[in-house]
Amino acid sequence: MWRCGTVSAAAASQLADLLRNESGGLAHVAPWLQDGGEVDDRTFPIFAPRPEQISFALKSLSTMGVRELGAVYATQQDQALHHESVERTAKAMQLRLQTYQAGQDLRELGQRLTPGTPALLLFLGGTPELARFTQGLEKQSRQRYVVALADVNLSTLAQMGAARRTPVIATQAVPMVTASLPVVRNYRDVMARLFDEPPSSLSLAGFIAARYTAEVLAGMDGAVTRASVLTAFQRRAAMDLGGFRIAYTPQRFGSTFVTQSMLSTDGRVIG
Repeated sequence: MWRCGTVSAAAASQLADLLRNESGGLAHVAPWLQDGGEVDDRTFPIFAPRPEQISFALKSLSTMGVRELGAVYATQQDQALHHESVERTAKAMQLRLQTYQAGQDLRELGQRLTPGTPALLLFLGGTPELARFTQGLEKQSRQRYVVALADVNLSTLAQMGAARRTPVIATQAVPMVTASLPVVRNYRDVMARLFDEPPSSLSLAGFIAARYTAEVLAGMDGAVTRASVLTAFQRRAAMDLGGFRIAYTPQRFGSTFVTQSMLSTDGRVIG
């Protein structure tokens, strides 16, 4: 009677489109829906959308005099989904945008960049694709800085052999996994007890999504039906999940929280 989770941004967006055409009133809870477009009354995103992430990542760089930005799309689907929001954000920040088309080998693309390519590159895609792109950048003589978004796991990126000479900065729509917030401590405890894998921002997002869903359902009165669940979520009540604050904006996104970390040239993740 509801769907909750943090599948990829592309899958979350496609599911939202499908549910708009369904008459059954299914609540789409805490999706990894990042484009920042129109959110209907059956979709309940609780993480900061991609425009918030891009603005956060580029704000400090733009104040330092950076005026050019390259946008690299891992696939044609990524480009179709995200190019409009990237263009809109770059224009709002008065950044000149150069777009690098998808549909080619990313390692080869990294190798073929010219000296005129911006030093700051925004990468839109997943962790394996980013690893290949940075491996191509390793052949470049000019230093490049790559800004990735919340779909990228920096620890996994380092394990996959990302180029060491290229600093990668990643935005995150959840707190750092080393944070002292109660919800993050609870998450680390659960991971240590139940899973044989290190903490990551993506699994923390899944944990927060599940906590939010459970809190709303626990506050319901009466029978739990598809209609009553949808009504409960449609209240869009503000909530504090152990330090992660959810308070819906007029655009119906539950948070504008963004933080940032970097994969340094020596392979360390720096918060």
